[in-house]
Amino acid sequence: MAIAEGDAIPDIEVELPDGSKANLTGYAGKPFVLYFYPKDDTSGCTREAQEFSAALDQFTKAGAQVLGISKDSPAKHQKFIAKHDLTVPLATDAEGAVMEAFGVWVEKSMYGRKYMGVERSTFLFGADGKLIRSWRKVRVPGHVETVLEAVKAL
Repeated sequence: MAIAEGDAIPDIEVELPDGSKANLTGYAGKPFVLYFYPKDDTSGCTREAQEFSAALDQFTKAGAQVLGISKDSPAKHQKFIAKHDLTVPLATDAEGAVMEAFGVWVEKSMYGRKYMGVERSTFLFGADGKLIRSWRKVRVPGHVETVLEAVKAL
């Protein structure tokens, strides 16, 4: 069962680019924006990471933390961050446990071929660690601004 509004942040660990682990419950206490994206260094994912990076100071001023998650390895994240001067924190969900908990590992279709992949999605948790809002099947243009406005409205 995927997470729903009002649910608490799942007690799941992710791997950070430096190889250390972080539990998502550790982000409670401040508003928390968690976004899932398919793959480092693809056009849409790069643009989304760049836009979250550009707005990171505004999220911080609004009291929020931001974390992006994909299945890419910590080493790939490091290259992606360095190549595009990203400041948004990224994490790895290699086993897909976090993606399963959030219901973002879904069947996709391209050119008639079906495959499993990450549905670009964003989740906003309140300082109490409860899910306030989710955006599914995200289109990148204007998305970061929409999420920032939701954070500022808290």
